[in-house]
Amino acid sequence: MRFGQRGIAVLRQRLRAFAELEAADVSPLYEQFALGAAEDPDVAALLGHARDEAAVPALLLAAAHRLVQAEPFHELSSYYPSLGGTCGPDARSWPLFREFVLERSEKMAELIATRTVRTNEVRSAALLYPAVALAGKQVGGAIGLLEVGTCAGLRLLLDRFGYRYQTEGSGQIIVGPAKSPLGLHCVLAAAPGVQLPELSRKLRVAARVGLDRAPVDATDLEQFAWLEACVWADQPERLRLLGVAARMQTGDRPELLAGDPVDGLAAAAGRVPSGLPLVVANSDVATRLTEEQRADYVHALASLAAERPLWWVSDESYHSGLDLVLPGREDLVPRRGDSAAGVLGLVHWVDGRPRAQALARTGSHGQRLEWLPIE
Repeated sequence: MRFGQRGIAVLRQRLRAFAELEAADVSPLYEQFALGAAEDPDVAALLGHARDEAAVPALLLAAAHRLVQAEPFHELSSYYPSLGGTCGPDARSWPLFREFVLERSEKMAELIATRTVRTNEVRSAALLYPAVALAGKQVGGAIGLLEVGTCAGLRLLLDRFGYRYQTEGSGQIIVGPAKSPLGLHCVLAAAPGVQLPELSRKLRVAARVGLDRAPVDATDLEQFAWLEACVWADQPERLRLLGVAARMQTGDRPELLAGDPVDGLAAAAGRVPSGLPLVVANSDVATRLTEEQRADYVHALASLAAERPLWWVSDESYHSGLDLVLPGREDLVPRRGDSAAGVLGLVHWVDGRPRAQALARTGSHGQRLEWLPIE
């Protein structure tokens, strides 16, 4: 175990913060389990087997989810909607969870020591689509799509998903293939005095490449099972979308490359045919880079843009790179209690200079877009 007694106290604080700030009002089951673990040194200590940077509460819960997957007839599974359970959290669920993980402490320790939390949030494609489609419209033809931090590469199929953007005054805006097996819903609002955008109905993607430090092979049963285990167990709709996207990928698998977001960017871009305008997309990736790494990432994008037409689409917090090409926009920094934590940015380099736009504020997990005035 990598954490001593003082470290266990830190892990308990993380578990409590996770319950109160992330799971509350979103996942009643994980809120209960995280609060229980925060008060239980024995359960919290299981997380101490993780590598320092990987020791996040979601890893403990994912490891338990994976073991319940392997024992779907255990009584605890009745509290896991992901496995068909229909019971909500009650006085029995936490004691069952505690007993389950402690009885399997060696298996829990092995998973926690060797895995990290991996997510491929399919719903966030609804946030990326308007910007990628706008880049495609500016191109006037097919694009090559490169996703940085791609995980299993499922969002690289975003042109094949169907989208329904719900507006207040204009009903639903429907874009994408009419008969797509995967449909995504997203609220589309407009800032005061701003007109809703005209979203492109179609997007042509002629090449798909993904870059990730450790790409996930969705066709590998164990790798995909872990990807499923990292989805919160009482959010079965996310699991359903994950499975549908993975099945869609089997007939159109993108090329996934292992590499660093900065050092591996040029090589990954080189896998997209040079005759295609390149659109580089990232979502919830730059926030995990250091300030220096974010600057290097933007510099690497600019260097690529000097060699070929390039558009950069990002769904990140403002200070995760967009601020370097669109400075002085502190209005894009979320305020306390603001449900829109990210910014959808679109950047195109012309004659070596970035033309950057903040298109919309974004909510987590692809649930909401608020269109902004173009400045």
